[in-house]
Amino acid sequence: MKGHECYHCKSWVDEGQFHDCWTTTERALTEDLSEELQDAYERLRETAAGLGEQRIYASGSCIMFSRTSCYFFVRPQRKWLELAVFLGRPLKSPLVRRAEQKSKVKIAHMIRITHRDEVEAPLTDWLREAYEFEPLAKAASKTAAVSKASRPTAPRAQRKPARAKKKVQSKRNR
Repeated sequence: MKGHECYHCKSWVDEGQFHDCWTTTERALTEDLSEELQDAYERLRETAAGLGEQRIYASGSCIMFSRTSCYFFVRPQRKWLELAVFLGRPLKSPLVRRAEQKSKVKIAHMIRITHRDEVEAPLTDWLREAYEFEPLAKAASKTAAVSKASRPTAPRAQRKPARAKKKVQSKRNR
C-alpha cells in the first residue's frame, strides 16, 4: 500500500488519505484536564466571551482570545492553567508569577489558575482591561512607528565621521 510517514507525528498516512496533525482544538487541549481545571477553564472562557466580540481559537498548545490581536491566552498544563494577560502597565500582585515586556507597549503577565474560584476579581478586571487595551496598544505602536520614521536625519555632510579602527599588530608582525 502506497503512502508516507508524517514527518511531524510519525504516523503512517495512506495515499489519498487526509491527514492534518497540526490542527488543534479547544476540546483537544482541555479534555485531559482534571474536572476542577475544566470548570476553571469554562468559567474563564465564559468571562472572556462576555466581554464582547472576539475570536477564540486553539493554536499550538494554547487557546487564544483576540479582538484584532491576542489580548490573553491560556496554556493548559497538567496541574494548572497558565494565563498570559497582555496589559500596558505592570501589575503588582501575588497572583502574577512573572511579567515580561513583549513589545514597546505590551507587558505579558503570567498567572496560574488551579481552581474555578480563582476566576474572579481582580483577574476578571485585568481581563477586561486587556480586552479594552488591545485596540489602544495597536494605535500606540503605530504612532511610535510613525514618529520614529518621521524623525529628520542630518545630511551626510553633517554627520560625525566614523572613527577609524586602530590596527592591532600581533607580536609576529613587529
